[in-house]
Amino acid sequence: MEKTAVQTPYYVVEEKLLKENLEKLKYVIDKTGCKILLAQKAFSMFSVYPTIAQYLDGTTASSLFEAKLGKEKFGKETHIFNPAYDPRDFEEIVSLADHIVFNSVEQWQRFRFQVEKADHPVQCGIRLNPEYAEVETDLYNPCFTGSRLGTTLANLEGKDVSGIDGFHFHTMCEQNSDVLKRTIPHIEEKFGKYLKEAKWINLGGGHHITRQDYDMETLIQCILYLKEKYQVQIYLEPGEAVVLNTGFLVSTVLDITQNGLDIAILDTSAACHMPDVLEMPYRPEIIGAGKPEEKKYTYRLGGPTCLAGDVIGDYSFDKPLEIGSQVVFCDMAHYSMVKNNTFNGINLPSIAIHHTSGELEIVRRFRYTDFMMRLS
Repeated sequence: MEKTAVQTPYYVVEEKLLKENLEKLKYVIDKTGCKILLAQKAFSMFSVYPTIAQYLDGTTASSLFEAKLGKEKFGKETHIFNPAYDPRDFEEIVSLADHIVFNSVEQWQRFRFQVEKADHPVQCGIRLNPEYAEVETDLYNPCFTGSRLGTTLANLEGKDVSGIDGFHFHTMCEQNSDVLKRTIPHIEEKFGKYLKEAKWINLGGGHHITRQDYDMETLIQCILYLKEKYQVQIYLEPGEAVVLNTGFLVSTVLDITQNGLDIAILDTSAACHMPDVLEMPYRPEIIGAGKPEEKKYTYRLGGPTCLAGDVIGDYSFDKPLEIGSQVVFCDMAHYSMVKNNTFNGINLPSIAIHHTSGELEIVRRFRYTDFMMRLS
């Protein structure tokens, strides 16, 4: 990316790269007849929903507010899953949703009457937990021992699931289709008799469909296998894969200090603007930068908050950084805007689209009132 005069920090989504991802997802839709939904928990930049809606079939939500956003800004199908629905929200959820997935049979039975009174068709499902996943970190593993997500076979057998239209399982995190292929036998072994009665099966998210080494043909085979064996509609609901490698976070060096190594303080915060750097943790790539000592000049990059651990990581550069130098972080569309915060009163980055025409459009700037209105 070229240096711009736009005030930093700002997130920017490259429209060209977004469309390239969407073409890959549309290829899966066209080859299999499956439906693909945008998981808004990863990406809720609704200014590009009209573009995404040209390719995908709808949105999936984890809360009332996400469902409302998907319905109002995306249209098409609106799906929702929540581990436990709040009765205060449920009436409005029913008015918005086309599919409601329940975490347990008990939740379904509790809210069934409200669903059946809806003034439009609402299909309902149960989320399954096959007690099998290949996710190494428990924080992101929906099937680890003691997980609150999904219904195990022991908690499903003997229960009345009449009126349930489909089943949902989400067992993956940033993984390739070989993991799905190994997961399906575990789903069938435990829940095959239920799948035979279903109208649809939702394979959840975590499918890294748009990354370069992804095995698209194995995914297609898995979808067609389930579709043909059980005569069901198949859904997928990727979030990260929709915008993988399409977004950037542009920041500026505010100061350079020294304490055993050179330290560059940016106007961008790990704690506020890319919290997964601290939570996962992971090290985002920077355009033109390398690993520590790989290039001539190495710096520790940190944010402007008072949190001692607000450190993004150590990077090396061909040329020395200076006050005013721009630093551009890669792959910053997903789990950034949806998770950022105003800790310390640090302002949120602006949000921009770099259109295929070359125009850089700032679609949202944040101000003091955005910080103040969240408080009391």
